[in-house]
Amino acid sequence: MPRTRADLMAFLDGLGIQTKTVDHPPLYTVEQSQALRGEIAGAHTKNLFVKDKKGRYFLLTVGEEAEVDLKTVHQLIGASGRVSFGKPDALMELLGVQPGAVTALGVINDTSGLVTLVLDAGLMQNEIVNCHPLTNEATTSIASNDLVRFAEATGHAPLVLNLATA
Repeated sequence: MPRTRADLMAFLDGLGIQTKTVDHPPLYTVEQSQALRGEIAGAHTKNLFVKDKKGRYFLLTVGEEAEVDLKTVHQLIGASGRVSFGKPDALMELLGVQPGAVTALGVINDTSGLVTLVLDAGLMQNEIVNCHPLTNEATTSIASNDLVRFAEATGHAPLVLNLATA
């Protein structure tokens, strides 16, 4: 059973990580979430759940305006051949989220360490990063260095790479 938003918040609290969460109607796209600009400070994210030809999974977290070249990103992240989008059932099984709620915080559910978290270096230059707290009905603001600390506490040493092409 995947961890819940409450489980996530308790885990973050246990690490001494302060966050701020704003509830809102469900958001499924970056365009929908842009309606909240001004209400929620910090960098907003876009997440790509992909797999390579050998079945290895990657979660790419970039700034909402960033473009990622899916034809060449495999060379940056160490994937075997070009990547394709992971299926919704794998997303739920590995990260415990539905499409539209994909988040770097989902690695809390990847207890087997099957997903490589890759954070865009440009995104991580921001003091605050905004992520869904395992649901697309809220946005959680977390310090970028605390996002790394959280990922490491879940057993995921995130790669911080220049993923964005624009």
